[in-house]
Amino acid sequence: MSTEPGAPAGTRETQETQKTQETQGTQGTQGTQATPDQTGVQYRYHRDLFPALHDWENTERAIVEFTGEQGPEGLLGLDQMGHFGPQGCDAVVGAVVARPGPDRAVDLCELGSGFGGALRYTVDKLAAAGVEVRRSYGVDLVAEHCEVSARISRAQGRTTMTELCASATAVPLPTASLDLVLVTGSMPHFPDPGAVLREAARLLRPGGLLVFTEEVSLTPDGEEPSEAFRAIHPRGVFFTTSLTDRTDQLARAGFGDVERKDLTDWAVALLADRLKVVRIFRGSVANIYGGASADLIRDTLTAAREEYLAGRLLPTLFVAGKP
Repeated sequence: MSTEPGAPAGTRETQETQKTQETQGTQGTQGTQATPDQTGVQYRYHRDLFPALHDWENTERAIVEFTGEQGPEGLLGLDQMGHFGPQGCDAVVGAVVARPGPDRAVDLCELGSGFGGALRYTVDKLAAAGVEVRRSYGVDLVAEHCEVSARISRAQGRTTMTELCASATAVPLPTASLDLVLVTGSMPHFPDPGAVLREAARLLRPGGLLVFTEEVSLTPDGEEPSEAFRAIHPRGVFFTTSLTDRTDQLARAGFGDVERKDLTDWAVALLADRLKVVRIFRGSVANIYGGASADLIRDTLTAAREEYLAGRLLPTLFVAGKP
């Protein structure tokens, strides 16, 4: 994979080391959740869910034809169909803008950046809101995701975004080198979220900000997702943490001034809208992703929404400051 001139080297060398770290057990999740080789597990799951995105150039043409939009917003709406998409990124941007920030350009990274759609969209929205982003880094464990993201960034002429193929628990960036750390939808894919939060704290400068969404990763104390949910969100790929444990993880990582915003009503309505789009335009979505992927997206959204309604999952926005 390619990195931009002057950027920290990312990943093929780092990847094998991180694979070992990721296969060790987890702390702070509900029970002991086995963590097989996460590089292969996450790659296979997302490859099955979004195979067309690995052929981005052709998929992009199909998405633009369907949405009529060539910018990041139109593309993100479909390449993040299984997540909160643009609306989730807008919530993250709003949280960043609402907190006092440094009076200078900021450096940021997204942990679990996947194909980079959410990061590119968020950087553009921050700039539009008056937050200048000097450098941005997309951190993902799967080399193929980083390579696709790098191709997209090059095609869009982005010169300040770097893909780092690395574990979210061991990012190849210096301590206190960032102003913002973001996670938009990837929390359930981290087998050791406490370690991820500690790494975020290491990366942030004093006064820095961590902002992350919980889509299908946070549960009420003493609750577990249903077996129907697990049929679509398998153990070993999706990891959950109780609200009390998440709060404790943030405190142990050294974060202060933690804000938690309950997104339940918002998320229930959002997923209902996404399901409506998938059902009405099922043929078009299937033409882009394939029929099996279109159906899996539908089932994924349906299962998550039912857990929200039942109160077994807590869609949430967290904002935490680095003292």
